[in-house]
Amino acid sequence: MGPVRQFLADTAASQVAEAALVLPLVFMMLLGIYWFGRAFNIYATINHAAREAARAGAAQTCASCGNAHISTVQGTAIIDAILQASSVDPNQIILHDPTPQPCPIPGFTMERNVLGSNNNVLYYNYALLTPVGSPYPPVCGVRVTFQYPYQFWLPFTSLNRQQIILTADVQMKGEY
Repeated sequence: MGPVRQFLADTAASQVAEAALVLPLVFMMLLGIYWFGRAFNIYATINHAAREAARAGAAQTCASCGNAHISTVQGTAIIDAILQASSVDPNQIILHDPTPQPCPIPGFTMERNVLGSNNNVLYYNYALLTPVGSPYPPVCGVRVTFQYPYQFWLPFTSLNRQQIILTADVQMKGEY
């Protein structure tokens, strides 16, 4: 066996060994990118759904209709349609019910609507959160808040089957 053949045989063997070490790491990195990307997509989707439900709740329906808030069915339909469009299961929504502060403006009473069987929470006439020591008077509006569980699937890592809770919490100034 000549020296050139010996060199080529050693190079091929080392390339196979290097590939055997590197390919699983590359595969795990690609899986991680996919699952973290999906988690970010779900987070953006639930925030979009909450934002659209809050926007619809903050706006009055119409002047000739009595300027009523959206109904529970309409709020649920908005959230469910957005979640289903992004292949997110609306049945997995978890109740997230922080203690709301009623609107301090006289004549406005706080309403709490539980949307659908999933207990999504939509507040009307909620005292919106303001920075501590703010010189401005309190503002009232709508708050939509719920949580969604997400589970990673990264085999051979500490993140395999790790569940995180994504929270959507949106508030909008009311149009009164």
